[in-house]
Amino acid sequence: MANISFSMQIAEFIAKTKANQDLVVRAITMKIDNKLVQRSPVGDAKYWKHKPPPGYAGGRFRANWQLSIGSPSAGVRDLIDKDGSATIAAHGSVISAAKAGDVIYLVNNLPYAKRIEEGWSRQAPIGVVGLTVLEFQKIVDKAVLELRGGTSESDFAQGYSTYKL
Repeated sequence: MANISFSMQIAEFIAKTKANQDLVVRAITMKIDNKLVQRSPVGDAKYWKHKPPPGYAGGRFRANWQLSIGSPSAGVRDLIDKDGSATIAAHGSVISAAKAGDVIYLVNNLPYAKRIEEGWSRQAPIGVVGLTVLEFQKIVDKAVLELRGGTSESDFAQGYSTYKL
């Protein structure tokens, strides 16, 4: 019977570990999504050399961040989202379905997205994606730390050595 009990404990540990991996993936995806959307510039015609087209409203770039699993989204969205909240909310259901091992895409297919990334915006002079990529490791570390309930890496490692795990 002891072997069955031990086997069940191992199975529970494996299930918990897999669930934790999924939680970390979701937390990382959510943080990256938030950074990309919130860092995205919103057109402000008062800085433009020419008048905007009739009916212009800034926020199209923010609204065009598309999040998907398995394959990148194609096309552009005819939406405006000045503060980014609707875009982030729309991504919630995709993020909640994300699992460890999934390939997750965050794309912006607007034709001027590359120009924004190359610094053509006063609001994002060094782009949006590159800056987020530079922060990736910090985002991952923070997500893992939060999952551990604030246990530092050294304390976590000490626990492993103490219990000879």
